[in-house]
Amino acid sequence: MQQLGHRPKAEGLEQLGIAAQSAGKVYWNLTTPELYEEIARRKEGVFSEHGALVVDTGEHTGRSAKDKAIVSEASSADKVWWGEVNKEFDQAKFNALRDRMMAYAAEHDIFVQDVFGGADEKYQLPVRIITELAWHSLFARTLLIEKDEAEHTPQFTIIDLPGFRAEPTRDGTRTSTFILLDFSQRLVLIGGTSYAGEIKKSVFTILNYLLPQQGVMSMHCSANVGERGDTAVFFGLSGTGKTTLSADPERRLIGDDEHGWSQSGVFNFEGGCYAKVIRLSAEAEPAIYQTTRMFGTVLENVIVDEKDRSLDLNDASKTENTRAAYPLTSIPNIVPEGYAGHPQNIIMLTADAFGVLPPVSRLSPEQAMYHFLSGYTAKIAGTEKGLGKEPEATFSTCFGAPFMVLHPGVYADLLGKRMAEHKATCWLVNTGWSGGAYGEGERMKIKYTRAMIRAILNGSLAQIETRPDPVFGVGVPVSCPDVPAEVLTPRNTWKDKAAYDAKARDLARRFNENFKKYADGVSEAVRAVAPVAD
Repeated sequence: MQQLGHRPKAEGLEQLGIAAQSAGKVYWNLTTPELYEEIARRKEGVFSEHGALVVDTGEHTGRSAKDKAIVSEASSADKVWWGEVNKEFDQAKFNALRDRMMAYAAEHDIFVQDVFGGADEKYQLPVRIITELAWHSLFARTLLIEKDEAEHTPQFTIIDLPGFRAEPTRDGTRTSTFILLDFSQRLVLIGGTSYAGEIKKSVFTILNYLLPQQGVMSMHCSANVGERGDTAVFFGLSGTGKTTLSADPERRLIGDDEHGWSQSGVFNFEGGCYAKVIRLSAEAEPAIYQTTRMFGTVLENVIVDEKDRSLDLNDASKTENTRAAYPLTSIPNIVPEGYAGHPQNIIMLTADAFGVLPPVSRLSPEQAMYHFLSGYTAKIAGTEKGLGKEPEATFSTCFGAPFMVLHPGVYADLLGKRMAEHKATCWLVNTGWSGGAYGEGERMKIKYTRAMIRAILNGSLAQIETRPDPVFGVGVPVSCPDVPAEVLTPRNTWKDKAAYDAKARDLARRFNENFKKYADGVSEAVRAVAPVAD
């Protein structure tokens, strides 16, 4: 096997069963320009008029969550929170699939990136990413942390071969697509999908398993820091505004998606950002928009004109989940070292399409635990296949259920301890609907949400009196700078008050029904802050 590129002195691929006499070539740690050349030669994508790479992920335009599983083996079996998210996979089936994948890899050219997860060197995880596609190698290099080191000894290896498809009856997989993780072998196998996000989220899943066992709170959140050194973290599911609201020109961005909270402070897991770009505008999000016009950015499923290579960011004909992967250094006002101090404010974002949650509210420590375990937002009709006319309540524990390997209580306990130790204040911010549910009311104006965030971060909102919401119990400020007072109490924005009351009680019941699965693992004080449904 011909070895090209920049191979480290440490271990090669022999231990994986890819022998030196294999037919394909191995491209080691190619730089971005070198990968551009390979991508062009292999016709894996096209280049926009401004130099961004545009790729089509094919059948899979998002994660294949139902095709993800974890090998049931002795070292991790008693730690994993088994269930619908963390499904069990047979060790023997995994090994057989691994061996066939390695035989496939030996007959093809492959690309290797030796990168790291975690900006804090005390907890940094060396990871080796082996891919069949050159653009996947560029993605891995962009999203993870790249360091110029002569030696790299991987603690985990991720092998992503889209051209290799499983045989469900033979391999024990659900479909021909699979994302399988074996903690005993420190190995992830990905096949049958070209969606690069599976690589990024596999590293996140690994860190979500390892770090809490070292006393580090792993978080699906964005984070930024102000001039005073005041750190803030933003939890929130897709569509809640996590990336948009943390990209504040008055504050420096630590990272947009994945972080750890250690005894030293908050640190980014990544070296890049992976932002949704559907209907992105230069006016609303200038920094992120500018990255779509840069060399080195990877654009997934964005429509590009065949002739002049101009982009149409408004075209969702392939998917609503169009994405841009770009280095953090592509945007201004970042924290280049990737870490900062302990957060003073924790902001939990939700897009309540039922229109009943207050636009901003202060949470007690117990309410913070409750809403963290709930991880609520609402999906809107028409944005996802299978959704009807009514909004659909979505609960994703810890605001990242698909990636949480341990019991949710582990993460919630760590959050509670960190908040208590560092006296962090927690807020629930609803970026969803006001004046009625989706279809009747209107989405909360972004200028109001930005004003609320600004008041949280400059400390002024913490000085304002709050009153408990009669259904959800959270502390609603009586005023907020630059926000009309009537907006702060959602019931006041509805013409039909009885309709509001019914909708609020309905959502409260959904919260309570969802929380039953966590009730035995939390204190009576946390159970007592549940919404009042009757």
